Amino acid sequence: MEQIRQIKQYADTLRLTQLRNKAEMVIHQAQIDQPTYLELVYDILKAEVLQRQKNDYDRRLKLAHLPSAHNLDQYDFNHANGVTKPQLKQLRELLWLEQNYNVILMGPSGTGKTYLAAGLIYQAINSGYRAYFMTMEEIITVLKMKEMVSSALGTYNRLLKAHLIAIDDIMLLPIKKHDAVAFFNLINHLHGQCSIIITTNKSPKQWAETLEDEVLATALLDRILYRCEVVKLTGNSYRMEHRKRIFENNELEEKNAHSAAFSPSATLPEKRPQNDNQTTSN
Repeated sequence: MEQIRQIKQYADTLRLTQLRNKAEMVIHQAQIDQPTYLELVYDILKAEVLQRQKNDYDRRLKLAHLPSAHNLDQYDFNHANGVTKPQLKQLRELLWLEQNYNVILMGPSGTGKTYLAAGLIYQAINSGYRAYFMTMEEIITVLKMKEMVSSALGTYNRLLKAHLIAIDDIMLLPIKKHDAVAFFNLINHLHGQCSIIITTNKSPKQWAETLEDEVLATALLDRILYRCEVVKLTGNSYRMEHRKRIFENNELEEKNAHSAAFSPSATLPEKRPQNDNQTTSN
């Protein structure tokens, strides 16, 4: 028992968490299987490596802050939005990420920009990359708070070391001048060492209007578009075409009620006849 206790201490010092937590189980299984010394050492180290890989994956997935819909295996090609199967396949291969290319997903609301961006972040995480999904508002908040809040500083430092960052709804709302400058500085720092996915419903030409600074917008676009694929999404809103309702057949009921209310046979309530004997008191 003393030796097992020491084994756990040594394993803890070496950060071999699997051996530390399951020392008795490992020894008991070795007594049953009677592996060679080489096989025993191999199995112990393999278990440690697999557990560390799983922990690293779980941590990266949690820090990515993905929306609930992010699995591109479930992509609905029946809803045409301008992205073909070969194009999506090429994007999912992530060769563009290895070459530090950027991707701009541009189109109206509901055409799948956020879903595609989140899906590519998820694909990158599964491939071993450090990737994060954030809205433009969240990015601005981090840039404003990083000098005051430790959690914001931690997020900012992770962004600086990222392989891929998706920024959702960029330029959706007006940005104050000092926030725009801080955002430009971040993009400038990431330029050439991190790929960026941007979703937007505005053309790059409209960014200057949102920033209210044509020079800053030009400098920002210069860095983003240098190595970049612009994917223009089109079509109707997927959310509106697949809108969920609380009541079944509610739409039919509404239509029937509307027809009944305005049909020629529908009559107004009869006006109550006035009593001739009724007098008005002063």
